Amino acid sequence: MRTVVVTGCPRANLAEVDELASFGVATVHEAIGRAGYLGPAIRPVHLGTRVGGTAVTAVCWPGDNLTVHAAVEQCRAGDILVVTTTSPCADGLFGELLATALQRRGSRGLVTSGGVRDVTALHEMGFPVFSGAVSAQGTVKATGGAVNVAISVGGQRVEPGDAVVADDDGVVVVPRARVSAALAAARERAAKEYAARESFASGELSLDRYGLRETLADLGVEYVDHESYLESP
Repeated sequence: MRTVVVTGCPRANLAEVDELASFGVATVHEAIGRAGYLGPAIRPVHLGTRVGGTAVTAVCWPGDNLTVHAAVEQCRAGDILVVTTTSPCADGLFGELLATALQRRGSRGLVTSGGVRDVTALHEMGFPVFSGAVSAQGTVKATGGAVNVAISVGGQRVEPGDAVVADDDGVVVVPRARVSAALAAARERAAKEYAARESFASGELSLDRYGLRETLADLGVEYVDHESYLESP
């Protein structure tokens, strides 16, 4: 790995990212072809948060958060810091002090495959954090990593400037070049979901709205009454 801090990276259009985030992770994930989801291992430290922003990426050595400190300097208003490690590590590489620095710079949150600590303080600060672990175990500052390079989190490629959307369902990343198309797709899917919601609220069943009775029949699923079922061999 080249130890480097890349500066001046282009970002996705923040207004488009904000609108994309308003639809939520599940809708965006479905709208873009079930892509970009960082997986169920990365969860919100506290429930009830929905946030969108542009990625500043960092890759650290296990048990070492020196590169996180370097990444803070590269963050600006609207960014979300996305951190991973060169091999699995659950140590608490991020906490209240780094969150304070990021919050001062207008950064909107943190996503990490590793661990975080000071979760009560993070909650009180209202700073959104999505992590693979919570751990009081501290880290050292001894090894250089890389900032604003392409990284892999949960099997997904994350590049600096990509759109990051995070909520109680997890985290989804949309490549910077695809944000406009993703936004159009999310709007379309949200409109369909709204129509379905209204339909279900009025009493229609999803079996009928989505034509699933025919699917069940094609699969050989039978409807039988209780007594007949009990009498069948």
